[in-house]
Amino acid sequence: MAATSTTDGASDGTGICQLDPYLDPFKPALRSRYAKVQQWLRTIQDTEGGLDKFTRSFETYGFTVRDNGDVVYREWAPNALRAYLIGDFNHWDREATPMAKNEFGVFEVTVPGKNGQPAIPHDSKLKISFVVPNDHARQERIPAWIKRVTQDLSVSPVYDARFWNPPKGERYVFKNQRPPKPASARIYEAHVGISSPEPKVATYKEFTQNVLPRIKNLGYNVIQLMAIMEHAYYASFGYQINSFFAASSRYGPPDHLKELIDTAHGMGITVLLDVVHSHASKNVLDGLNMFDGSDHLYFHEGAKGRHELWDSRLFNYGSHEVLRFLLSNLRFWMEEYQFDGFRFDGVTSMLYTHHGIGTGFSGGYHEYFGDGVDEEGVVYLMLANEMLHQLYPDVITIAEDVSGMPGLCVALSLGGIGFDYRLAMAVPDLYIKWLKEKQDIDWDMGNLVFTLTNRRHGEKTIAYAESHDQALVGDKTLLFWLCDAEMYTNMSVLSEETAVISRGLSLHKMIRLITHGLGGEGYLNFEGNEFGHPEWLDFPREGNNNSFQYARRQFNLVDDELLRYHFLNDFDSKMQWTEEKYGWLHSPQAYVSLKHEVDKVIVFERAGLLWIFNFHPQSSFTDYRVGVEQEGTYRIVLSTDSKEFGGHANIDESTRFFTTPFSWNNRKNFVQVYMPARTAMVLALEKTL
Repeated sequence: MAATSTTDGASDGTGICQLDPYLDPFKPALRSRYAKVQQWLRTIQDTEGGLDKFTRSFETYGFTVRDNGDVVYREWAPNALRAYLIGDFNHWDREATPMAKNEFGVFEVTVPGKNGQPAIPHDSKLKISFVVPNDHARQERIPAWIKRVTQDLSVSPVYDARFWNPPKGERYVFKNQRPPKPASARIYEAHVGISSPEPKVATYKEFTQNVLPRIKNLGYNVIQLMAIMEHAYYASFGYQINSFFAASSRYGPPDHLKELIDTAHGMGITVLLDVVHSHASKNVLDGLNMFDGSDHLYFHEGAKGRHELWDSRLFNYGSHEVLRFLLSNLRFWMEEYQFDGFRFDGVTSMLYTHHGIGTGFSGGYHEYFGDGVDEEGVVYLMLANEMLHQLYPDVITIAEDVSGMPGLCVALSLGGIGFDYRLAMAVPDLYIKWLKEKQDIDWDMGNLVFTLTNRRHGEKTIAYAESHDQALVGDKTLLFWLCDAEMYTNMSVLSEETAVISRGLSLHKMIRLITHGLGGEGYLNFEGNEFGHPEWLDFPREGNNNSFQYARRQFNLVDDELLRYHFLNDFDSKMQWTEEKYGWLHSPQAYVSLKHEVDKVIVFERAGLLWIFNFHPQSSFTDYRVGVEQEGTYRIVLSTDSKEFGGHANIDESTRFFTTPFSWNNRKNFVQVYMPARTAMVLALEKTL
């Protein structure tokens, strides 16, 4: 499965230099990482029979059930002296079911079936019991490849491993095909547990019934599910994984997650998993840490294997067995649950030995190569992307990287890391910084355009106006920054619209629209932010008396026609469906014809549409000349000032705009428009309506 290219000079991993000549001085580093990937592919071919077979190790490791009812259990634990399988099935007898160890440090045991049925009952509890070298003491662990773990908080926060083997007739059967890969990715990022207005942990079933129809109606075509991989602590937002092959049991059984994904597929929606391979929970009793009594099984030993900020363990990506575990993990979620791809969390931490801690990236290329780079982490990501794209041509992979690593979204054949998209992490940071520190009149139009368009040529970017992190306690959502306390008193249509609320609604829509149109080749929204969700997000924990007050999404607010939230929701929906029609996200980058600092006006063209923004807090402009390349008659297809979106209807949406053949702002024609303060509109040629 070695990836090669016919492009001259590309088969050694330096083809990317033709896309970006500034990479020429770093050809040795590019060749090195590419050669390591090819070496791994050869090793896997020679020792495992190829990448396809190697990444199906979830079918041979952990628990597998043969047709005759025999249960085979395999576990890699080279440091352990002896191992025993214990559980309900053998009354937790520590000697009854010993395991045999092979030369690779893999323990194995077969529990014979009884009359063709497994001797281990479905959903019964079990563990692996090790004897470790240090003091020959016994240590009980949760099997590393376990597919189901449950937590009874009334007894202990420590998880129980379950033998998940429902009778064949009761297993979920997928009904719908995966949808085709969307040309434009409009992503709705969601967390199942908080997806209810009620103060509780919501379920997969409730999400399927109540939230999927909302997402479909809004016009999003991709869902990115957070906090699915089992994590010990609910308040970690799903980022401290202890069981990598188990779907979180706090939202319901595995089949309910399968039903959620299958139902989404039936609606034509692609479903991505927020995958955490950047680190792991440091839990010993129900995690991978110290699994076989050693500090270095899945992780680096000592300080290299610990993330000082996240207080978690760091994988050794240079280990054959760690690659087996992580690559098979990706494969498992694609096969068992029919996910369509992944958003890789914490990619910056994987790419660099400093993990991005205390490092500001200036954009100098020397920062992306050399001693600070974790080549093993880079190679793992190259392998993961290569495997996924070879086996699943329609897969989508997204990288969460703050550094701007060149080639992150370039194919392996050219020496790239192979992701489809990267997240535009600088965009939401800009908005929050401005709302905290600047007056509206001081917003810098040139800087806004630069931040939205500053992306690597040929590498696709997902733009977003605000991140899920910004909603966490201690920070605020965009609308909360804009309106603050007035959200509690003045969001009813029965009360007079205050200046604060008017500004908040206007800028919330404008920020989203310009981000959508100018910011990337994909768009992302975190659940609830589409309607300006009030308050922050805070999971139940000791510090808040385990309250669910802020660990929920108040969809009841948007369903109340007397509250202004529905205006923002309706605008967001119109924005998504307009993109569905015109496809600007998969069109070439916009041509920006105007960035006027005094007028606070931005004008650009993309996908045959003319986008006009007036960010000025007071000044409205009559007969304002706007350049446009394509002659013809234009009509408004989207206006932030529309009454149905909480605007003031100062813009007449029935107006027809006729072009004048006169060069303006380097465009062949111009139209004249009325632009009220703090409004935006999108115009399309009449013939496209």
